[in-house]
Amino acid sequence: MFGENFSVDGGSRALSALQARYRVVPISVTGDTDLARGRLLLMAQPLAQPAEDLVALDAWVRGGGQLLLLADPMLEWPSSRPLGDPLRPPPMFMDTGLLAHWGLRLDAPDERGPWEETLGGQRILTDSPGRLSGGCAIGGGGLVAHCRIGKGRATIIADADFLDAERLGRSTNLDALLAELAALEHR
Repeated sequence: MFGENFSVDGGSRALSALQARYRVVPISVTGDTDLARGRLLLMAQPLAQPAEDLVALDAWVRGGGQLLLLADPMLEWPSSRPLGDPLRPPPMFMDTGLLAHWGLRLDAPDERGPWEETLGGQRILTDSPGRLSGGCAIGGGGLVAHCRIGKGRATIIADADFLDAERLGRSTNLDALLAELAALEHR
């Protein structure tokens, strides 16, 4: 949502694409109050959430919420911020048990580097994506899991780098993101 300098000036192509279709409302944690504001949530490489907020997120999804979670075990997104800086995205998805609770496992890639796959009906380019396995419908060679959780649904994508469409030079990456969000809305 915000650049590394904590400014909304300019924005990213991904944010512009989202705002063209959705009313984007930023939240910092997945507490009851923030989750009650909507039925569709995009979490892109989130910071570790406190235990009570993970419980709230699970309950929100089980109650009918629709979640698209970009959980990257090896984020390659360039950053000018030093490691440990709170404005720098975490270098790996900080899974504190939520994926296992939903019957999923996220593994880091065996090798680093670009990888092509189909996501949301689009050919995308990603960078060092992870692999998902487990009890949900797994697609894209382990890149994506589509899960039915209670009355809701969660789509988990084992990469967040594909949002950096400018660096990767692949505009279809953003089309794939929008397609995955639209699929959640209409399931």
